[in-house]
Amino acid sequence: MPFAADYVRWVLDDNFEDAKTRLLDPLLAIHDAHLVMLAECGILPADDARRLAVVLEAIDPAAIRATTYDATYEDLFFLVERLIAGSCDAGVGGRLHTARSRNDIDMTMYRIRLREEILHVARAVLALREVLLAQAVRHRDTVFPAHTHTQPAQPTTVAHYLHAVVEQLERDSVRLAAALATVNRCPLGACAITGTGFPIARDRTADLLGFDGPTGNTYGSIATADYVIEAAAAAANLLVGCGRFVQDLLLWSTVEVGYLRLADGFVQTSSIMPQKRNPVALEHARSLMSKALGQMLAVVQAVHNTPFGDIVDTEDDLQPLVAAAFRDTRRGVAVLAAAMREAELDVARMAARAESSWVTVTELADTLARRHGLPFAAAHAVTADAIGRCGGDRARLPAALAAALAAGGHAVAMSDDELWETLSPANFVRLRETPGGPGPAAMARAMAASHASLEADAQQLADVESKLAAAAERRSAAVAAIARQRP
Repeated sequence: MPFAADYVRWVLDDNFEDAKTRLLDPLLAIHDAHLVMLAECGILPADDARRLAVVLEAIDPAAIRATTYDATYEDLFFLVERLIAGSCDAGVGGRLHTARSRNDIDMTMYRIRLREEILHVARAVLALREVLLAQAVRHRDTVFPAHTHTQPAQPTTVAHYLHAVVEQLERDSVRLAAALATVNRCPLGACAITGTGFPIARDRTADLLGFDGPTGNTYGSIATADYVIEAAAAAANLLVGCGRFVQDLLLWSTVEVGYLRLADGFVQTSSIMPQKRNPVALEHARSLMSKALGQMLAVVQAVHNTPFGDIVDTEDDLQPLVAAAFRDTRRGVAVLAAAMREAELDVARMAARAESSWVTVTELADTLARRHGLPFAAAHAVTADAIGRCGGDRARLPAALAAALAAGGHAVAMSDDELWETLSPANFVRLRETPGGPGPAAMARAMAASHASLEADAQQLADVESKLAAAAERRSAAVAAIARQRP
């Protein structure tokens, strides 16, 4: 029965174009792994296995990708099956599909591609962490006023601020690694949904395809979508965190704030206003990540309230959305890293802002409590009173503080030298040596830990990539060995 023209136009043609672009390599890898397993388990006669191996080695992926969909077959799988059957005896070609279904093939293809997408994003996150750590080292002594509720609050260092972002990215790396561990299980052998009566070796096909092992329950191997939801959730967390960071950077890039200057290669000018240096690389990063976040949420929504079984909602129509979401995630993170690698900060302006807006007076209250014995609540009240008496004039603070202390009945004398040293932004930062604080020793420990974490995570990622490459080599070698057996 021929497919309806509108069904071909609106569904099958688009799905075929996506599949031949994204899923052909995984499909051919699955064919190779399954053939090797069938031969090793004695399910496939040796001569049939040899002839199939020769056919599989001769398949030209470029020719398949150049194919235009003609509706004489349903999808990419059936096109490749037709090519295999046409290259050898039809009975022999049909043996390759023993003990499997399009269902488990599809789910295996999707997982192969998704783990690639996760690895690409994980690699981009590592690059961003490296860039921000380098900037943090460069600006370990650069003081600026941190904000709370969008208002100047307390002085800290740029290193302290950037390290907060780095730690968040470290947790993103952990979440991506956990998602990868969930994804990297092989559904092949689950068949339609209940497995098979053939004595297959699921561990073997999983190994040849670079998976950590097979999935468990065969029904769940086909029905579940939690593997893609977990990956989308990990990426969504990354996108939200990076988006908030980018928002700060764009504020820092305004003329009014003036903290951040992107390198010339990451800005654009106006067609009418020659003075403009628009920080468009950061805007593109924000736009890409916002779009990717929307796509990640759409992935979840597309699966929500669908039956727990084999269903197209989790298959051909969903996979392009998954791919686009992860591609835009990678792009957004990568352009952010690239822009920040060469970005410059106005150290003098940041330091001047840290001297204004009374952002160091928390330490005045702390010093009155810690060194002069006032209860903190009283010290806070005295400090607030003194600031109010100044009327915005810092030069009046010594007299205003003395009056506020006297008004509160506190017999405390603080010299001008002690007062101004107490209010120094550098002193404020230097004293905050609690774990996680901006003090020099605390930051040195934190930065060392983050550099060690970056190195460990980079090695872990390299190990995964090496494992996948080794699996591909084993798979190719096994097929080649079968193809070269004597008839």
